[in-house]
Amino acid sequence: MYMLNKYAYNNAYNGLDESLSLTGVFRKQWVDFPGSPLNVNFTAHLPLEYISSGVGLGFEYDAIGAYRNISVRGSYSYILDLGKSGKLSLGVAGRFLQKSLDGSKLLTPEGNYELGIDHNDPSVPIANETGMSFSLDAAAYYKHKFFEIGVAAINLTQPTLNLATDASITYNRAYFFSASGNIKLTDQFYLHPSFLLKTDFIKFQPEIAVILKWNNNIFGGVAFRGYDNTSTDAVVFVVGMQITKNIMLAYSYDLSVGSLQTYNSGSHEVVLNYNLNKKIGKEIPSKIIYNPRFL
Repeated sequence: MYMLNKYAYNNAYNGLDESLSLTGVFRKQWVDFPGSPLNVNFTAHLPLEYISSGVGLGFEYDAIGAYRNISVRGSYSYILDLGKSGKLSLGVAGRFLQKSLDGSKLLTPEGNYELGIDHNDPSVPIANETGMSFSLDAAAYYKHKFFEIGVAAINLTQPTLNLATDASITYNRAYFFSASGNIKLTDQFYLHPSFLLKTDFIKFQPEIAVILKWNNNIFGGVAFRGYDNTSTDAVVFVVGMQITKNIMLAYSYDLSVGSLQTYNSGSHEVVLNYNLNKKIGKEIPSKIIYNPRFL
C-alpha cells in the first residue's frame, strides 16, 4: 500500500502530512511459500515550519530466505512553499544497513551434509554472518492540491557489506518514481489514482492503483503490480477507514497472478497511521521583554 505510506520510499515527503505522522506496516508476502518475505517497518516524520523544513526517522526489518535485513535512516528535507502552486520538498537521508546470512539454511552443489554442514565453498558461511554499512539517499517531492509527483534514489554510495571471509554484497543504486492524483467526483466521493515505479534501470517493477474514498472516511480500491511475464506479481485489493481524525487503518490482500501463484496463497499487509493533526513549531515565540514602568 505504497499510496498510504509515501515517506517509506521518498525521504523528501518529510513533513508533507502537515503534522507529526507515525506509520507502522506489517507485510507477509507469498503465504505458504517457504522462506517467503516478511517485512515490518515504522516511520515518523514532521514539519518544522519556522525553518521551512521536515525531519524524519525510519526503521525497517526484512526477512527473506536465509537473509535478515535491518535499515535505520534519518532524513532532512527543505520545503519550498509555492503558495497556490503547492509545495516542493528536497530531501537527503543517511541510512544504516545491517544484513545477516544464516549459512546453516544454505545448500551448495558440492556440499556434504551427512555429518553436519560442509558447503565445501569458503565463500559460503556455515553459521550466522553479519555485516554493516552506511549509505546516502536523495529525493524530491512536489505536492499540489490536485496531484503529486516524486523521485527518489537510494544507496547512492553503493555500499558493500562483508558477510564472511570471502563473501560480500553490494547494494546497487535504486530509483523510485511516483505520481498520484486527487479527483473530486462529488461532494462525498474522491478518486485517487496512483503510480509507483521501482527500478535499477536493469529491472523494472511498476505498480498502479485506484482508490475511491467516501466522505473522507471509508475507502477501497484495486491495484496491479507488474507489466510482463517476468514482473507480473499480483492483483491487490485495498480497504480502509479513518477511524478517528487521528487514526487511519488499512488492509490489503495480494492475489498472486504471476508464475508463483500455484505455490502461495497470497500476501497480507496492514497499515496503521497516526497523525497528530496539530501544527508543531509553526513559529518561534517572541522574546518577552519586561517593562518596569507602572505609570
